[in-house]
Amino acid sequence: MDPTDNPNGNSLGKQGDYPRLLTEIKERIRSAQYEALKAVNKELVGLYWDIGRMIAERQETEGWGKSVVKRLSADLRQEFPGVSGFSVQNLWYMRQFYSEYHGNERLQPLVGEIAWAHNLVIMSKCKDPLEREFYLRMTRKFGWSKNVLLHQIDNQSYEKSLLGQTNFDRALTPELRAQAKLAVRDEYTFDFLELGEDHSERELERSLIARIEDFLRSMGGMFAFMGSQYRLEVEGKEFFIDLLLFHRRLRCLVAIELKIGEFLPEFVGKMQFYLTALDRQVRQADENPSIGIILCKEKNRTIVEYALHDARKPMGVATYEITRTLPKSLQGQLPSPQEIAHLLEDL
Repeated sequence: MDPTDNPNGNSLGKQGDYPRLLTEIKERIRSAQYEALKAVNKELVGLYWDIGRMIAERQETEGWGKSVVKRLSADLRQEFPGVSGFSVQNLWYMRQFYSEYHGNERLQPLVGEIAWAHNLVIMSKCKDPLEREFYLRMTRKFGWSKNVLLHQIDNQSYEKSLLGQTNFDRALTPELRAQAKLAVRDEYTFDFLELGEDHSERELERSLIARIEDFLRSMGGMFAFMGSQYRLEVEGKEFFIDLLLFHRRLRCLVAIELKIGEFLPEFVGKMQFYLTALDRQVRQADENPSIGIILCKEKNRTIVEYALHDARKPMGVATYEITRTLPKSLQGQLPSPQEIAHLLEDL
């Protein structure tokens, strides 16, 4: 037998590339599976759309009531016993699905890009068209699971993303700007932590690391954990970043500084130093510039605006809460519908 045919043979020189070959083939298989799943999902959502349309049209022209939908459900389940999805409740969802989206040119093309279960969540929990568009686009772009989507909606990610205070308009390229704005929110909710109102920065950091999966999910689901108290050395002196993450979609390092008190302008200078050191010592050649998040318990929005005005390195200032409430001071302060629509178009 030719030793090159045996993975345990001695011709290592000829087989040194085998792990790479296996990795490439596995990635291609996963890609094909994903594309097949997307095609099946799009067909299913299209089917439900058509059923909803036919029910809505018949109700309008023939005056159909609830009894007809109930009968239709029974007949469909009898005709297609191995196919789920034809319950009375789901048929009504199909009708609602069609009725709420068929006249919306912006949303109608998006609903076929995500799963039916995700559509039901967005349709039931979000009533504002721009809010629906936000979650439709984010689910499609980031591949959120149903549970992650529910968490994002309950955590008011729509409002908190659009209110964010950053300097990304000046510090990032147009290609990264919109993506970064959606990745860095104005407020984060860590309701999974068991911390009292009075806690130290070290206690906050340890608690976040102890619940690392919950922490990364609350940050948006596209972050990877790189380390805590991440060590940097500059001219023989040591410096430590509280938390270092990596954003998979932005392809950049994200430094997080935890502050249990109110935001102070001097925090910006310290973060600029960290980002410069990361870019020069840690960032890979194919990665984008590092981004910083200064995470405080409280902040004055005017002071933050002034502090970020001349900052060169991309960063944002956010607050954290351990309850699911949007601060009263921010309610009613969302950008105009035109500004929100423009941001969503950049996705």
